Amino acid sequence: MGTATQNAKEVIVEGKKVRLTNLDKLIWPDDGISKAGLIKYYADMADILLPYLRDRLFVMSRYPDGVEGEMFYQKDCPEYAPDWMPVFPVYSAEAKKTVHYIVCNDLPTLLWLANQACIELHIWLAKIPRIDYPDIAVFDLDPFPPAGFQDALEVALLVKEALEQFGLEGYPKTSGATGLHIFVPIKPEYTYKEVRDAVEFICRQIHSVFPQKTTLERLVSDRTGKVYLDYLQNTRGKTMTFQYSLRPAPGAPVSTPLTWDEVMTGRVNPGDFRIDTIKDRLAVAGDIYTPLLTPEQSLKGLVDVLS
Repeated sequence: MGTATQNAKEVIVEGKKVRLTNLDKLIWPDDGISKAGLIKYYADMADILLPYLRDRLFVMSRYPDGVEGEMFYQKDCPEYAPDWMPVFPVYSAEAKKTVHYIVCNDLPTLLWLANQACIELHIWLAKIPRIDYPDIAVFDLDPFPPAGFQDALEVALLVKEALEQFGLEGYPKTSGATGLHIFVPIKPEYTYKEVRDAVEFICRQIHSVFPQKTTLERLVSDRTGKVYLDYLQNTRGKTMTFQYSLRPAPGAPVSTPLTWDEVMTGRVNPGDFRIDTIKDRLAVAGDIYTPLLTPEQSLKGLVDVLS
């Protein structure tokens, strides 16, 4: 953890004091995983994770009583946070106040967030300072029983084919549950509305061809047995669970990047990617999400179709 000094519940990381508390508290009680295990996971993954988190606004999703207890979201950096905590102010018209979002650019911040029982990494799709211009477009494929993960994989291939028609490449990952996310790295040159409209256009094209497998219905009760094409995640202020984020589900699953070959063959099970197996996965496949660090694709061809 890069610790220079350690005593009881405080560690010095990169010259910053981080207070760690209740380390024995079970976060995944059925799996015997404590808060210490949660913190260790993010410490071990920091070198891979931090480049993706850099300069993005972080929304805390906290599970103080573990995955079986109540959770809550917290956008504003709490007053008790250490004075070295990096924040970025954004005025919220909805809340009628300025929200000071935490920006997780370093290991001390990541460990402090883990100590707040932030299991998941909920991040904005745009980076500072261009927070109104996302550099990631998202297709969120959410199957509703009896549809499942294999159905989401089939729909993902349709998204891949549609993106290729506009010269775009997407990168799939497990949501950590039964769903699938496809991240499309793009130049931050279009507004959230323009990006959302572009993603919606592709989703509607897919639905028009495969209405028996997909749905755009907003009512959950109307999605039974289909894969919901959620384009509304591409909205200012909304967050996505980023790659390598833990999820609050049995086994401590990890949202894990997939290759298109894995999607195509269907020989993949999201339950295989967990807090105790992700290192083995990385040792074999490496980090296959690195194209998101240098978003060079443009939505121009797709946006022009809509204009």
